Amino acid sequence: MGYHDRMSQLILLIQQYGVLIVFGTVLLEQFGLPIPAFPVLVLAGAMAFDGGASWQLALLAVLLACLICDYFWFSAGRYYGKRVLRLLCRISLSPDSCVNQTEDRFRRYGPKSLLVSKFVPGFNTIAAPMSGALGTPARVFLGYATTGALLWGGTGIALGAIFHDSIDRVLAMLETMGSAALMVLGGLLALFIAYKYVERKRHRATLAIPRIVVAELKHLIEQGQDPVIIDARSVTAQELDAAIPGALLFSDCEPVQLMATLDKDRHIVVYCSCPDDVTAAQVAKQFLANGFHRTRPLKGGLDAWNAHHARNAGEEGVLQHG
Repeated sequence: MGYHDRMSQLILLIQQYGVLIVFGTVLLEQFGLPIPAFPVLVLAGAMAFDGGASWQLALLAVLLACLICDYFWFSAGRYYGKRVLRLLCRISLSPDSCVNQTEDRFRRYGPKSLLVSKFVPGFNTIAAPMSGALGTPARVFLGYATTGALLWGGTGIALGAIFHDSIDRVLAMLETMGSAALMVLGGLLALFIAYKYVERKRHRATLAIPRIVVAELKHLIEQGQDPVIIDARSVTAQELDAAIPGALLFSDCEPVQLMATLDKDRHIVVYCSCPDDVTAAQVAKQFLANGFHRTRPLKGGLDAWNAHHARNAGEEGVLQHG
């Protein structure tokens, strides 16, 4: 069988199972895999215009896939709160700041942000679990999630219908290229994934500064060195977990005014609750750039602090009952 015949069969396969392909691609993307689903929606719209598929079934497939994933992450956010957000950022190929940069955006608009979240890279990652973590009623969540999925899916399908002539020419070119087209498409996907991976690595490298561990911070406190502890979490994250006692809320201060009140020789410890202490490292770099040479992010952030105290409380309980 020749290259052209194989490519013709592939296009025929897309025509026959387009709805299933749309469903599977959207499902995988919404669960966090680095698969760009929007081009598949555009292709489905073009094929529907040419009579090779049903746009209604394609849109229904998009809606079903989105609601399965959205409700899964919504339930995970409701039961596991901040932990599921950290998990999403760890498995994402986007920079680790993706969660922290969008938490307060969600807080500002609430569940209404679900209407546009799928159009915004990074925002879609946290919208559903954040809804669950902040106690959004399931009925409200499903209403906005359904509308948002229809808007997103409908936009992709409509673009495909509008530009179907151009898409038909691309498909014809791919058919002419034979199996080389598969190599090109596979290469483009590999380049996309590689780009996102390099972007994340570069982002982490810019924040590779020395950390302080909880035990060392406790030692500074016990020695009476009175370190300044700064809470660099978003306002939304502050609602989900209590701050370290005595910590200054960075979101409540103008950085320049705050720095003007501090001695540059004091120990300054910045913490957050995001993967790899990203936000804490960003704030710490601001202090270091302004001459506060004893500034360090807290390794593990608020989780490490809480785990340390829970472990100590458990040990004390064992001693009291021993």
